[in-house]
Amino acid sequence: MPSLRSRDVARSAKRTPRFTAPRWLRVVGFHKRAIAVGALLIATTGGSAWAWHAGKVGDAQVFAAQFANDALIATQVTAGLVVNEVTVEGRVETAGADLLGALGVGRGDLLLGFDADAARARIEGLGWIRSAMVSRRLPDRIHVEVTERIPFALWQSDRRLLLIDREGAVITDRGLGQFSNLPMIVGTDAAPHAGALMDMLALVPGLHTRVRAAVRVGGRRWDIHFDNGVVAKLPEEGAAGAWSRLAELDSQYRILDRAVHVIDLRLGDRLVLRLEPPAPPRPPGVKPKAPQRPA
Repeated sequence: MPSLRSRDVARSAKRTPRFTAPRWLRVVGFHKRAIAVGALLIATTGGSAWAWHAGKVGDAQVFAAQFANDALIATQVTAGLVVNEVTVEGRVETAGADLLGALGVGRGDLLLGFDADAARARIEGLGWIRSAMVSRRLPDRIHVEVTERIPFALWQSDRRLLLIDREGAVITDRGLGQFSNLPMIVGTDAAPHAGALMDMLALVPGLHTRVRAAVRVGGRRWDIHFDNGVVAKLPEEGAAGAWSRLAELDSQYRILDRAVHVIDLRLGDRLVLRLEPPAPPRPPGVKPKAPQRPA
């Protein structure tokens, strides 16, 4: 199986299979490529014509098919039309082993027998790949161009944490530590709605930078969790207006920095606040700890 080097050029470790040309192909005194082309012409025309004139139509079809297949293999091997290298453009995050596994080709495989469309479909099934193009480059190369997905948010669903792109497509569930700065989206159906939500939140940069998570509630609306633990409940309809209203309140009264736990914006004509629960009372006889002096 090939391996991708730093220049994204893959060369497989599979040895080129040996091929022994049939006796009719062993012609002395001609160039290899000329022999291959001649063999292909004979296979596709002469073989079936001979059998037809012999009056054996059924045998002719079998003979012609086998004859043409042998000739085609001989043509490709003799002319050097076998896979010798794979080149890749656009790969950054996709693991080289995953890409080569999806490509499904090894060194020495017949170039013209390689199904580029099937390989493209398999490659586009990889989480990081948004789109791919696969082509054969004569005489011995396969070229792959990929466009990778851009990480957008972390999606928590059914106790699983996944990396998604803007459209909500799942990229991966591995190596998520490096994406901890991305917003957290929570809820079974939250992923496909994440892009529209973040566009709305970004209309108020001062609040947007403080958002740490957004929870999809009932498949209809959002609860926004801020960096200090305050939760803002947005309405199902008019969420953008409620978000702007919260920005005005915070600008005038610094509402997010007060002893508030929940800000309910679901009622358009009023604001409902839930204060932080009071600290539990101390047991009798227990004195409060004295503040420690800094060292």
